[in-house]
Amino acid sequence: MEIFLLSNGKLPDDEQLLGYAKERLKVMFTERNIRSAVFVGYAVIRASHSERAKMLEAALGIKVICIEDFDSPVQAIEQAECILVSGGNTWLLNQQLHEKGLIIPIQRAVRERHVPYIGWSAGSNVATPSIRTTNDMPVSNAVVMPALGLFPVQINPHYIDSHISGLMGETRDERIAEFCAINPDEIVIGLREGSGFHIKENELHYFSSRNEGFKLFQHNKIFPEQFNTQVLDSWVPFHCN
Repeated sequence: MEIFLLSNGKLPDDEQLLGYAKERLKVMFTERNIRSAVFVGYAVIRASHSERAKMLEAALGIKVICIEDFDSPVQAIEQAECILVSGGNTWLLNQQLHEKGLIIPIQRAVRERHVPYIGWSAGSNVATPSIRTTNDMPVSNAVVMPALGLFPVQINPHYIDSHISGLMGETRDERIAEFCAINPDEIVIGLREGSGFHIKENELHYFSSRNEGFKLFQHNKIFPEQFNTQVLDSWVPFHCN
């Protein structure tokens, strides 16, 4: 099994989609002789899925085909060499994965056929057990919480620990602390911009284009501010099947 879970699609100083991760991705494409990918863009609401696919082609150097271009979405996943799951609205994305019957096909593709899964933002959220730690609004009524469960720990993408001057609402840390208080046995990973996890078989690798660590949260536990994967291995029950 091989998975890339990225916090975001772009950085402010890089117009290229997945630019900060593309060299790592290209190494994987070369090693596995991957020439095409299926693009799952259900999370994208205010932009063209086909245009987004073209952007990914330009950045990654492989053929990227929208899932909508296949006769059926299940067939698209069954034929995929690689699966790209876009950021956008997590609630809509997860709803579409369930309604289109894609949860089990994606799980089987990744776990049984070892099709690489690359998700960013919402695409990372849906790879975890549930979407309860998304930052997005539930824009649709048919909200569904359980997700793909490819990665065993909750992720909060676009994590930021700064406090905006004049903001009277809760900070991100406070929101995640509320989640942990209700779910004291669960761990949440705060994944900062320009960073991600690369899971290959049962090996976990973390990388950051800004040389920043990730942050861990669990109720009534205090973790160091900076983490590497060796530290993560000692705290997180990491098992991908």
